[in-house]
Amino acid sequence: MNYSRCLLFVFVFSPLVAICSGQSAPSIPNPLIDYAGHREIVNKIEALRESRRLSEADFLAKAREAGTVVLDARSGPMFKRLHLAGAVNLSLPDFTADELARIIPKKDTPVLIYCNNNFRGSPVAMGAKMPAASLNISTYVVLATYGYTNVYELGPLLHVKTTLLPLAGSDVAEMKEGKQ
Repeated sequence: MNYSRCLLFVFVFSPLVAICSGQSAPSIPNPLIDYAGHREIVNKIEALRESRRLSEADFLAKAREAGTVVLDARSGPMFKRLHLAGAVNLSLPDFTADELARIIPKKDTPVLIYCNNNFRGSPVAMGAKMPAASLNISTYVVLATYGYTNVYELGPLLHVKTTLLPLAGSDVAEMKEGKQ
């Protein structure tokens, strides 16, 4: 047998064989990955998150309060196409303690979040995710993990053409012209 194929079999297939045979795959330690810690935070904040889901009117009112940060965690290109006016963009994969501190300097700053799954009528800029993969959930959990304590999220599903929330971005002009 070719040695490289043997290694491929060992490293690729042996965890699968272990799983298929009822054994658990070996744990490979990495101090920068903590699934148990993630699960603990998700369970700890579940009720708080649910109590902080705002109606459209309440979200709009809170966004107008001094010092509130409206955070859009979608990708930069989608943000440029369509976002809530006044929102700041930091893509979820770019969340680090330093980047978050740059745009949200105090952990008790009121932060409002929203995602694709809050809007319909713009399938490119606001393409729907599977409900369990909604960016609101991940963003809320990550902000809590970094110690942000005053986070609220937009609750309802709104249409981009009828929402009371002010929209901005390159797609807004197209929407007004009826191209979308």
